Amino acid sequence: MAFSIEEQKQYSRHLMLDEIGIQGQLKLKKARVLVVGAGGLGCPVLQIIAAAGVGTIGIIDDDKVEQSNLQRQLLYTHQDIGNYKVEVAAKRLGELNPYIHFETYSELLTHVNAEVLFAKYDIIVDGSDNFPTRYLVNDAAILVGKPLVFASIFKFDGQVAVFNYKNGPTYRCLFPSSPEAFTMPSCSEIGVFSVLPGLIGALQANEVLKIICGIGTVLSGKLLTLNALSLEQQVFGFTKNEENIITGLEEDYGVFCGLSTNVDEISLEVLKANKESYVLLDVRTKEERTAFNIGGIHIPLNVLEQRFDEIKTDKEIVVYCKSGLRSKKAIRLLQELELKNVLINLKGGCF
Repeated sequence: MAFSIEEQKQYSRHLMLDEIGIQGQLKLKKARVLVVGAGGLGCPVLQIIAAAGVGTIGIIDDDKVEQSNLQRQLLYTHQDIGNYKVEVAAKRLGELNPYIHFETYSELLTHVNAEVLFAKYDIIVDGSDNFPTRYLVNDAAILVGKPLVFASIFKFDGQVAVFNYKNGPTYRCLFPSSPEAFTMPSCSEIGVFSVLPGLIGALQANEVLKIICGIGTVLSGKLLTLNALSLEQQVFGFTKNEENIITGLEEDYGVFCGLSTNVDEISLEVLKANKESYVLLDVRTKEERTAFNIGGIHIPLNVLEQRFDEIKTDKEIVVYCKSGLRSKKAIRLLQELELKNVLINLKGGCF
């Protein structure tokens, strides 16, 4: 057997299953899985596939642990705040299962690194929380011919599907175009039920293990939806659109999703050195504002259109949020409202 005595103890309950057994566990040990995002969905996926014995697990995420993560991202503790998620996750999961290997990337997934990175793995798991990344992950998985296990969460509802499995339907077959900008707020703006990522992430991990072991029916060409309050679950079928041909990656998926703007950016360090030269506009939520802010007027993004006339217009305006994404949305909205001031995005945001 290709397992040590200790590994046999670790995986004994799998080895007892006729559907998995030694051969299935060997498949898990040889498998290479990349998880994009170590947040709400990534945490339960990582915990389950690590415990199950997936031999090599890659994790890419440029975020650091924040206190607001702890409500649903159960890999992390207060002691981890300020540290890179990928490093904390790999360390903690290594304590759970010392017989597997982790490869960590504390960087942003982009059109530059996606294909090279994806080519190193057998399965891609999308645990991202925004549309530009979802389309990027989908397209890169298609270009390198790898199955993509997808999930998304919103308040109390979640979705799970498998794309590009054996040349099957892809994310673009189900969602050929991104929702209109400003219509889909993030969890930092609308919230998410703490139980939901665990439920949906577990279903996502289930698909990963099924694909590796060759058991069960894979959710290819199917979208599973689950409501955490009613526990109603539905599965919708969809077919491949042969007209969706991906020949390369977009340089900026934010443009495709209507989120990018051609605006100047300023770093937090430069802003602090010249703070009196600008009007600051904070578009975060009330809770984020109370927890921490760098000053300026506070108008949450969801009411900006109704209250934009409150913004002082005697100086250039620096717009800020937590990550720099909502502030870009705000700038685009203010441009559409024909605000004449120079609008500058705070690069990377602040929290």
